[in-house]
Amino acid sequence: MYEQITNKKVFSTAYPVFLTLIAQNIINVTDTAFLGRVSEVALGASAIGGVFYIAIFVVGFGFSQGAQILIGRRNGEQNYSHIGPIFNNGLLFNFVLGLLIFGLSCLFIPRAMPHFVTSENICRASLEYLDWRIYGFFFSFLNVMFRGLYVGITKTKVLTVSAIITAGSNIFFDYAMIFGHFGFPAMGIAGAAIASVIAEGTTFIFLLLYTLFVTDVKRYGLFSFRKIDWKIVRQTLSISVFIMFQSFFSISTWFLFFIFIERLGERPLAVTNIGRSLYILMMIPGSALATTVSTLVSNLIGAGGKSQVMPFVNRMVRITLISVIPIMLVTFIYPVLFARIYTADAGLIAATVPVLRIISVAMVCCAVGCIVFSAVSGTGNTRTAFLIETITLLFYIAYIYYTAIIHPSTPAIVWISEFVYWVIVGLLSYCYLRKGNWQKKEI
Repeated sequence: MYEQITNKKVFSTAYPVFLTLIAQNIINVTDTAFLGRVSEVALGASAIGGVFYIAIFVVGFGFSQGAQILIGRRNGEQNYSHIGPIFNNGLLFNFVLGLLIFGLSCLFIPRAMPHFVTSENICRASLEYLDWRIYGFFFSFLNVMFRGLYVGITKTKVLTVSAIITAGSNIFFDYAMIFGHFGFPAMGIAGAAIASVIAEGTTFIFLLLYTLFVTDVKRYGLFSFRKIDWKIVRQTLSISVFIMFQSFFSISTWFLFFIFIERLGERPLAVTNIGRSLYILMMIPGSALATTVSTLVSNLIGAGGKSQVMPFVNRMVRITLISVIPIMLVTFIYPVLFARIYTADAGLIAATVPVLRIISVAMVCCAVGCIVFSAVSGTGNTRTAFLIETITLLFYIAYIYYTAIIHPSTPAIVWISEFVYWVIVGLLSYCYLRKGNWQKKEI
């Protein structure tokens, strides 16, 4: 018999995820804010380098999402001993995947980047950033598996501490290595990349030690395996492969977004990076609730509560709107205040204001779309989620290509693409949840 999911349960699960997302995005915000004081080239290059990194990172993150859904289902069924094998094999798989991607990145990034970026200065700075940033794959691919474990078993308080560690170490080393303080050389954009890797490495060490010495390792069967179990890997991949492709294609199109914007000039690219940084930050409440929806839907189905999924999703949409609308209003009314976080250049601030107003409203659509789309993934129907994503991206790419390349417009006009994306994703996902055959899915 399923347990009623109360608002207290939702927020007790969501708030550590919320803090984790804040920590992850403090890396982005800190890098952008500090590099905005270095130069517009560094600011623009960190956007391209950062999105390129994320496009690869989400492959490993997608696999962990599949594991998280399985862990959530087993947790809802109270089959705790089956959770460890999912986590153990996922950890090993993601490490090998990270190693492979690191090697491919070393070989192909220097050759590929000049074909994407027209500005020689931005291309050179992007490569300087990525030369160091790709070492983060070794830690980030493992960190997301720990995150998937604790979100899946709904014991997310540890993520609060890991969030503080990630954020604190990144801010310290960013300040020290970008500008050259505390005996470190001033490394500019390379310093930002190294600081991010150090922050991820420090977080991995903490999560590993916490799991070994605090979590009930025997109850879940953690770290108790001799070789990889391909049956479990295939089962996880059967769910996660579509999330991996979906996430990769989604972020890759965002990479194209920045490449298209770069054709408009160095300042529009700098403006867009500031917009991206603040947009991701504003998305955190909705993203945290969406992550919670995914795992609680999986737990709910595992406990036999399929009939309660749609009422739960509808309730979460209402909660999300209450959470994000105040943020939207503040950002829309006071865009200059937020722009000054990233730069003191009056011209750059003025150019950023229209973008910030667009994304402040788009963030509401994003939050609601995230909720219903995550619910689709939580049912285990990742193939359908991938199909929804693919259909949406066709419209999204067509819009940004037209407004940035065919008929070059202002960055604010190009940013309207976020409405195109989230409205279509949200509507298709909600229609599937209302009328689809997801209740017959077994994982």
